[in-house]
Amino acid sequence: MRLTSILFRGFKIPGARFKGKVRMVKRVTPIALNDLRNDFKIEEKNMLYLRYPFLTLEQSKALTKELKNQEVKQIVKKVTAIDEKFSAKSTRIVDQLKHLRITEDWDVIK
Repeated sequence: MRLTSILFRGFKIPGARFKGKVRMVKRVTPIALNDLRNDFKIEEKNMLYLRYPFLTLEQSKALTKELKNQEVKQIVKKVTAIDEKFSAKSTRIVDQLKHLRITEDWDVIK
C-alpha cells in the first residue's frame, strides 16, 4: 500500500502551480481557443457600442437634466407628504375614535 501510494502520487509542484520558475503550463485546447474567440467577439461588440453611442452628447445632457428635475420633484413630494403627516394639527380624541361609534341613542354625542 505504501509503495503504490508513493508510485502513484504524481508530480506535484510546491506552492503556486501556475506561477514562477517551475510552473505547470496548461495545454491549449480547441475549447479554450473557441472560448477566447467568443470573448474577443463580445469585447468587439462592446467597443462598437462605446464608439457609436445611442444618444448624442447634447441629447444625453438634456436627458440627465430632465431626470434630475424629476428626481428633485419626487424628493420634494416625499418631504411634503412627511410634513403633512407629522404636522401639528389640533385633533381631538373624538375625531380619532369616531370610527368606533355605533348608532345607539345612549352613545350618540349631541
